[in-house]
Amino acid sequence: MPVVQIHDLGDLRLADYSHVTDVALKKARGSEHGLYLAESSLVLERALAVGHRPRSVLALGAAVDEAVALVGDDVPVFSGPGELLAELTGYALHRGLIASMNRPALPDPAALLTGARRIVILENISDPTNVGAIFRSAGAIGADAILVTPRCSDPFYRRAIRVSMGTVLQVPWTRVGNWPSTRELLTGQGFHVAALALAPDAVSLRTWRADSVERLALVLGAEGHGLTAEALGAADTILQIPMKHGIDSLNVAAASAVAMWALSG
Repeated sequence: MPVVQIHDLGDLRLADYSHVTDVALKKARGSEHGLYLAESSLVLERALAVGHRPRSVLALGAAVDEAVALVGDDVPVFSGPGELLAELTGYALHRGLIASMNRPALPDPAALLTGARRIVILENISDPTNVGAIFRSAGAIGADAILVTPRCSDPFYRRAIRVSMGTVLQVPWTRVGNWPSTRELLTGQGFHVAALALAPDAVSLRTWRADSVERLALVLGAEGHGLTAEALGAADTILQIPMKHGIDSLNVAAASAVAMWALSG
């Protein structure tokens, strides 16, 4: 399929990019599980590498040839002046291209945990920037899987994918239900649940022996409110990062990197 030059922003084939919200993409018509947007050739390449299917690509300048090389002749690649594309999307395409991708079906939690030794659970983290940064750390340091609670921001949101540099597409993840069912799942799989929180009975991350635990689930909560009482009640151990200069906490993304590194053995 040749590159399609954009002249009319009313073209219905451009609807995936026209000031559409992440929530609307998740419910997009004509898709089985919804859509997400992949920004940059790097992220698109990583999405394709794990088998995700593009619906179309919007590209600018030199990125047009990159897009065609990545998706082949069967996927439409739309292009046009930068000002026109910015008017269409509501933002400048600083990374050259953006692709409309079909969301995959989320895996079954029990199947996802098979063979996993170190996993991360994100409870109610609402900022997609933090979610993306945590995924990037998880991918780099070596978490085997990530579980997200019902009220956690969607890892397939555009900003989460962008901040993660596409790691959201590489680290296996899925959603879980309430804490009783999640705790039952983790217990059945033999996981020790460690919650990262400020609590009087918290154990220092510096002294806790992670190597004594075969399978470990690290629970991280939202900034400000922290972990819920249900999450703390489901934990076998509560951990705390020791700090100096009167500072009592880190940004959750920074704390996740510190904790994952310390517990990666």
